[in-house]
Amino acid sequence: MFWGVDVGSAYTKISGIDEEQNIIDTTVIPTIIDQDEIVAEYLRDKKVEMVVATGYGRYMIEKKLSCPVISEIKAHARGAYYHSKDIDLVIDLGGQDSKIIKLNGSGGFVDFRMNDKCAAGTGKFLEIAADRMGLDMQEFSVMGFEADKELAISSMCAVFAESEVISLMAKKESGANICYGIHDSIASRLSSMASKFATKSEYILFSGGGALNPFLRHLLSKKLQKKILVSDTPQLMGSIGAALAGYAICQEL
Repeated sequence: MFWGVDVGSAYTKISGIDEEQNIIDTTVIPTIIDQDEIVAEYLRDKKVEMVVATGYGRYMIEKKLSCPVISEIKAHARGAYYHSKDIDLVIDLGGQDSKIIKLNGSGGFVDFRMNDKCAAGTGKFLEIAADRMGLDMQEFSVMGFEADKELAISSMCAVFAESEVISLMAKKESGANICYGIHDSIASRLSSMASKFATKSEYILFSGGGALNPFLRHLLSKKLQKKILVSDTPQLMGSIGAALAGYAICQEL
């Protein structure tokens, strides 16, 4: 068994693959204090040939388990190639950052862009906005389809963007229209980053927890004029890539 651990800002993802590189074990758990202890406990009774860590908390896992680490970019590139050999661009929307990764066609990458300066361009802002509107994420992620006005959230700062949402609520704008504006703000940032890279593929792979959002997928496809490909478990892309890296390391030993 080869394990990948992706310790993100909001959630920790763990994936295990066997010798045929089949995914046979996965879990997603909130990232809290002493996460290294929680990961170690999860793996304690598992068959472990190799563990590779990635994500914000990878060095915590490295120290606890004495395991190799790789960057999130490398992990997502490997995971994306595992999912589809034909795509050449990945959009990853996580809790505290967003990444655009240009793939090289063999499981690696040639370039990337990353936004980790402000929550306004990340999945966290969607959670903040949904909470401010009193909606759960499932309802929030589809309400924008009912919009009859294309509202714009223009602020590049999460704090000021939240203030815009509050102002729109005070003006009695409909929830659907506000949801449209919030999602359009994120989609515009992501599409602007992605448009810097030429892509020949018919599809763009969308990963991270943000890829679970139907309306965001719809807006990205519309803005980029590409079909958006999403795996069954897009939030696991990094941990799957890390597990595959562990498999590759063992093959070279």
